Amino acid sequence: MNSNQPSQPGAPLLGATPTAAGPGAAEPPLRPAPLRASDQDRAKVTAVLSTAFAEGRLTHEEHEERLDLAMRARTFDELIPLTEDLVPLDRPLPATGTGERSGPVVDRSTSSATPDRFLAVFGGFERKGRWRVRRQNQLLIAFGGGELDLTEAVLEGDQIEIAGLTVFGGLDVTVPEGVAVRDETVAIFGGTSVKVPAPPPGAPTVVVKGLCLFGGIDIKTPSRKKLQKAARKAEQRRHGCGH
Repeated sequence: MNSNQPSQPGAPLLGATPTAAGPGAAEPPLRPAPLRASDQDRAKVTAVLSTAFAEGRLTHEEHEERLDLAMRARTFDELIPLTEDLVPLDRPLPATGTGERSGPVVDRSTSSATPDRFLAVFGGFERKGRWRVRRQNQLLIAFGGGELDLTEAVLEGDQIEIAGLTVFGGLDVTVPEGVAVRDETVAIFGGTSVKVPAPPPGAPTVVVKGLCLFGGIDIKTPSRKKLQKAARKAEQRRHGCGH
């Protein structure tokens, strides 16, 4: 074979170093930027973790560690590993054998037609723990304060109404994750603050009505510390106090 014979067009020379692709060559696909996690994404993850801890699928140390990572997560990719061995994020939370769950509990079988009434005049009232929240709730707060904690409560309907008058006083309302809040109050030298993540479609709704005169209403979801405390209480109920 003649060594002077030219090589075939386009054929690489033996031992030649590959050169960079020309301008017309296809470039490798770019990886999209990580999706930022929202407050609702973090809330869903913390709900899954609390349920898993209540069911005994996470130890106390694992629950604390994952909860801390979930609260500090900035992207969705950081949240996925925290629940991939528990429950996928696109599935509903499982109910435990004791009926404990992290989201709102609605019992439509029994509903009272009589409104529940709360009064605080130069004093205060507090309702928390496991209690039934009626569809209609009326309150009067004058030179006092009140607290309604719905975190572990049972709602008697898909819509709960809290209506009343707050004069020179305040009301704190805590709702569980997954509850919608509609503010219909009128404030004069006062105000209503609602700090609740966006709920899923079809979520139960708490409607707040009334007049705030030199007073205020604060509506929020449970703090991280309160979620941990509720999970520990659920764990104790699961094992039984006498064991």
